[in-house]
Amino acid sequence: MRPSGLLPREAFYAEMENLFSASRASGEDAACIVVALDDFDEVEDLHGAAAADYIAARFCDRILSVIRTGDIATRLSRNTFLIGLRPSRHLNLESCIQTSGRIQGTAEEPIPLNNASLYLSCSAGFCLHSTVSDETSRDWIEAARAALSEAQRNGPSTIRAYSEATRRRVQVHVNLRKEFEVALDGGEIRPWFQPQVSTDTGDVTGFEALARWEHPQKGVLSPQVFLPFAEQSKLLVRLGQAIRHHAFSAMRDWDRAGAVIPRVGINFSSEELRDPTLVDRLKWELDQFDLTPDRLSVEILETVVSRCPDDVISRNVSQISAMGCCIDLDDFGTGHSSFASIKRFDVKRIKIDRSFVSRSDRDPDQRQLVSAILTMAERLNLETLAEGVETPGEHAMMAQLGSNYVQGFAIAKPMPFEKTLDWITSHRIGLRNTPKIPGKMDGSC
Repeated sequence: MRPSGLLPREAFYAEMENLFSASRASGEDAACIVVALDDFDEVEDLHGAAAADYIAARFCDRILSVIRTGDIATRLSRNTFLIGLRPSRHLNLESCIQTSGRIQGTAEEPIPLNNASLYLSCSAGFCLHSTVSDETSRDWIEAARAALSEAQRNGPSTIRAYSEATRRRVQVHVNLRKEFEVALDGGEIRPWFQPQVSTDTGDVTGFEALARWEHPQKGVLSPQVFLPFAEQSKLLVRLGQAIRHHAFSAMRDWDRAGAVIPRVGINFSSEELRDPTLVDRLKWELDQFDLTPDRLSVEILETVVSRCPDDVISRNVSQISAMGCCIDLDDFGTGHSSFASIKRFDVKRIKIDRSFVSRSDRDPDQRQLVSAILTMAERLNLETLAEGVETPGEHAMMAQLGSNYVQGFAIAKPMPFEKTLDWITSHRIGLRNTPKIPGKMDGSC
């Protein structure tokens, strides 16, 4: 009989060995299921650690209410649980999907929290014993975890079964993850630079440093490929340090070449912003390249500002701003930041998300949205930069509506440092022959 509650981890592994052997002996299939609450880190950022623990405990209770007597369960992490389904002649692919679906159904029932109802979802991965019968019980568990990882990549609220195709995809990801750590040490991961220009003068006012992996066989890989590896391997802080080193080196080399680049913008993850040593490290890094703090724009996602009550992050951002760095609120309009949080984080500039800029020269509704954002920014004395400007029409519209700066393919695609000086020279020559963009509009559409 299954004891009430969860098994200790090692006791669970021992029981899984018994299930593995029993399934092999009887010929009846057994299964391992791994389930995890979706977006749990965001829940913790928004509601705090105590609330996250409470939510995870309710999720655990609901899992235990679904599985059968004789089945077993343990906790892998705060929001991730392992389940072993005992051998049964009725156990097959369809029944595993049904069990996973019932767990998802209980997870989606509202959880009361602070006089409100919180709605969550979970993802699940499972592996039947018959799929890995020639391996070990630990391989069985790892196979289910691999299926969960695939579900989460396709999620939220997704179910995946382990298969040979999953095995191949997992191996590719494992190999890439190992290569990523080597690449980080070997200098293959470095920033490419996308220019930001003034809508008044057309002058280059800065570059954003965008991480790229220059893979020797696979070519240039975007962050969408390698950021999950960095997160899983707890390497986001090291990645940030590497990008800053290359970006500050670029600033020094632009200065030596006589190029006037006022600032470089660098994205800071919430993991970096939680680092209690960040401010001292940043001061040392700037000093190492003889750069003043005003040469750095610290780009922070709006979702970090809107969701995070973290005192360490608040303290770090306040101290970075006090140093003289510019605080940019990235992807503005995709989160729910309040006026209070904008002031609390001492934001100097908002970056209007591409979703608002797109088709603004052709769509009156888009223009009204951008105009509203720009009006708010003006009232709050904030500078504005429109991201993802991809056409001359969008460029002209952002200038007419009153955005101070623009960035996007209409100006230039991200480029390696080696190409920036030639681009800067070409851009300056081009400015001499470019007709003046029409004067700024009053904000009405």
